[in-house]
Amino acid sequence: MADKWPETPLADLTEPDTPVTYGVVKPGDEDPNGVLFIRGGDIANGRVLTSQLRTISKEVSNQYKRTLLRGGELVMSLVGNPGQVAIVPASLRGANIARQAALIRLRRDVDSRFVMYFLSSRFGQEALGAHSRGSVQQVINLRELKTVCVPTPPLSEQRAIAHILGTLDDKIELNRRMSETLEAMARALFQSWFVDFDPVRWKMERKGAKAQSRNESKSSLASSRPGDFALPPALADLFPDSFEDSELGEIPRGWEVKSLDEIARFVNGLALQKYPPTGERSLPVIKIAQLRAGTTEGADRASVDLEPAYIVQDGDVLFSWSGSLECVLWAAGPGALNQHLFKVTSDEYPKWLCYLGVHHHLADFRHIAAGKATTMGHIQRHHLSDAKLGIPSPALLKAMDVVIAPFIESTWRRAVEARTLAALRDALLPKLISGALRVKDAERFLKERGL
Repeated sequence: MADKWPETPLADLTEPDTPVTYGVVKPGDEDPNGVLFIRGGDIANGRVLTSQLRTISKEVSNQYKRTLLRGGELVMSLVGNPGQVAIVPASLRGANIARQAALIRLRRDVDSRFVMYFLSSRFGQEALGAHSRGSVQQVINLRELKTVCVPTPPLSEQRAIAHILGTLDDKIELNRRMSETLEAMARALFQSWFVDFDPVRWKMERKGAKAQSRNESKSSLASSRPGDFALPPALADLFPDSFEDSELGEIPRGWEVKSLDEIARFVNGLALQKYPPTGERSLPVIKIAQLRAGTTEGADRASVDLEPAYIVQDGDVLFSWSGSLECVLWAAGPGALNQHLFKVTSDEYPKWLCYLGVHHHLADFRHIAAGKATTMGHIQRHHLSDAKLGIPSPALLKAMDVVIAPFIESTWRRAVEARTLAALRDALLPKLISGALRVKDAERFLKERGL
């Protein structure tokens, strides 16, 4: 890489009065009402995980003013999973960092995002690995970190490269946030319609409110309470206006009670060590670890010659019934279904009902699994039979599907798009960082984009 761009030790790229340094906040300094601080484990996938940050007292933080954050610096994990690097968001101005993290304040003529992408790249990680220490727990030595050589193209080229990669990352992050929002909306609708039965209660209230105007528009049915989803009149008309008793207690009149295994098929995976790959063609094995990580990177391989029921595709509902009980909309590409995982399908009921129905009972399933006197808690088939839902009429379910299905469909499709964008970023990153791929006329490129 040296023949591509000149290289400079990291320490020489930092502000003169603020070298690469480590935090000094200790776990014992924590104060629930104090100042946020970043630990090594709070840095992952190019981001600071702000939702899990802890706090220290203002008094303690003020003792360590040299590591008070301004926003825009780089922070890096030094232990545990060393080498994770991120830019401090402006929202964390005034926060501090712990001992397990390093603080890197770069000069103004160095693009922070470019350096972050280098340190995150294969080249950067290899350089960091050469400077790591520790047999049980890897540790990056701060003194040696300062000597890591960073490629230093002209600033315009740094900014152009960072913009290209950053645009892809921004789109990936937007897709992630949108997926979370869409799923949250789908879950809120499910809770309202299948658990709280809000539309039925609203209709009962309207029916009993004699003072209400007879000419009131049906379209206002669900708008009487702040935050409620407004129901189209055609959908509202399909909800009953009374309840009846059932084994679940009161459910909307005319609804049925069905168990999860009546609504969906739960196809258990195979012991895939019995189906090794043959030739060059193979499938990644989807185990609980892959389910939780949302990727098949580093997964075992299995034969492609499996029954279709045991091959997973994007958009499939996967449910781990032992160990860590999770239910996800798979979006990490084709794979082979391993044992301890169910693929949840149905020919009669929509995918969202199967997915949200499992999630409705997931807390109970986890409680059951936690109570097992084994090393790996699990649920059994009869627990699926015991898990019940109220199911509306076919006409109402079809009308619900028009509303909820697009939320669930878009959730996993956005995750697939994010995966594609991440693959493109990962392919471009080493070529751009090394100089093997250049941005033609970087200054003009930046000017055309208003940068």
